[in-house]
Amino acid sequence: MAKKNVEKLKVIPLGGLNEVGKNMTVIEYKDDIVIVDCGMTFPDEEMLGVDLVIPDISYLERNKEKIRAIVITHGHEDHIGAIPYVLKKLDVPIYGTKLTIGLLENKILEHNLSLKSLHTVDYKKPIKLGAFEVEFIKVCHSIPDSASIAITTPVGVLFFTGDFKIDYTPIDNQKMDFGRIAAIGNKGVLALFADSTNVERQGYTLSEKSVGKTFINLFDDAPARIIVATFASNVHRIQQVIYAAEHFNRKVALSGRSMINTVRVAKELGYLNVKDDTLIDINSIKKYKPSQIVLLTTGSQGEPMSAMTRMANGTHKKVHLDPTDTVILSATPIPGNDNQVSSVINKLMEMGVDVIYSSLADVHVSGHACQEELKLMHSLVRPKFFVPIHGEMRHLKCHANLALQMGMNKKNIVIADNGNTIEFTKRSINLVETKYASNILVDGLGIGDVGNVVLRDRRHLSEDGLIVVVITLDSRNKEVIAGPDIISRGFVYVKENNDLMEQCKIVVEQVLEKSHDKNIYDWSTMKHNIRETLKKFLYQEIKRNPMILPVIMEV
Repeated sequence: MAKKNVEKLKVIPLGGLNEVGKNMTVIEYKDDIVIVDCGMTFPDEEMLGVDLVIPDISYLERNKEKIRAIVITHGHEDHIGAIPYVLKKLDVPIYGTKLTIGLLENKILEHNLSLKSLHTVDYKKPIKLGAFEVEFIKVCHSIPDSASIAITTPVGVLFFTGDFKIDYTPIDNQKMDFGRIAAIGNKGVLALFADSTNVERQGYTLSEKSVGKTFINLFDDAPARIIVATFASNVHRIQQVIYAAEHFNRKVALSGRSMINTVRVAKELGYLNVKDDTLIDINSIKKYKPSQIVLLTTGSQGEPMSAMTRMANGTHKKVHLDPTDTVILSATPIPGNDNQVSSVINKLMEMGVDVIYSSLADVHVSGHACQEELKLMHSLVRPKFFVPIHGEMRHLKCHANLALQMGMNKKNIVIADNGNTIEFTKRSINLVETKYASNILVDGLGIGDVGNVVLRDRRHLSEDGLIVVVITLDSRNKEVIAGPDIISRGFVYVKENNDLMEQCKIVVEQVLEKSHDKNIYDWSTMKHNIRETLKKFLYQEIKRNPMILPVIMEV
């Protein structure tokens, strides 16, 4: 008797594995696809001039007729930041909780896109999307309206924790729905996909309320103006700054476009409690004494164009720091941002400003679960299979070891990479080493037009500079009638290296003479010969390797 063909459930992570950010996961069964999250990340130091990085959605473009929806766990950029770019290529509905959709509306309008794709959902009210049933479950994080997502498929239930922490005293009193998570676990979960960001930390993440107590003490000690830099999306932290400001009868002004937008949306939707006269326009701060002002700003990560960095550099148009100011950096550096944050702190201290950061006071707690909280999540869900997500390789490996310690079978744990396909049946999990994923780089209005070749050229230019060789030929007899002229940019200072420039001209002239003698007038061949000969000469002379760009014109 022929063996029955078992239809497999596929899970394809397009981002969020072996990296921090850019979270995006595809769930596919037959002719139906649902996507969990659609985030971005910031470029690393090798991605010169790039503004942000989004997932490669070429696989989704090839299968767009199958896509039923994108479902979003919460409103942080690493989970929603790529949506405007994706919507330009994929016309799909998007489902999320109230604040998440509110933040998305603002982003989508900035890109001049329609809001018709956006749909608000309620917790514990499943929605039917093709072959899938999707339920949002309340969890705690550093932004309100965060959710875990349970996806019921024909093969079994997939449980995505999203970003979460276990906070028994949350700022908004909206506690994590342990009962619903346990109920889903009791029915049986095929696979758990769990946040690994804080898995290396033992114990528990502190409650967000602990930061509020620190703010009260710091505000009490501050002699004059207070500037607090934090993530614009950390609505709970913003709420605590506002509470502390109101406790001391201070006014709060906002700086940074994302901060202004987030506070506006969160206030309109009822996620921020603010007295009517607390918030003031930044242009009005001079009407008050410094001791009456709190400035809430972006730039806790030392981003070059952020409001906090511009203040530290003395280039902010509306805020000029004074030695009497107190600056609180209410965040810890994201991996890779340490040098930028240190630079801002040093500049602030050079100005004589009193700077308080996470090494000096408890001005930040994480929004992610530590080991004991992750153990509780595993205990509630009790999955058959486990895939750690949201983290670099060290985080994923550590989380896999945690699952092993809790008694899971090693064969039931898979550490995947972006672009891998994880195939499920009711009784098996299998990792297929296919590659659908790469990075798409966004530079200004250009999406994906900067690739490895362009980045290599940018690195070459930044490290070694550029030499342009300009030659004009007579179109009739191919004789040189002007040049060669040598233009240097970022290579050497021409006025102090005239001899070298003259030698470069001689080298190019010799190449042109050889070409003329051999009747070589093909431009590409001439350019190649000029480039290679001049490159060899310069390396012999000064051990440098600039980009060489020959320009040949005929008149």
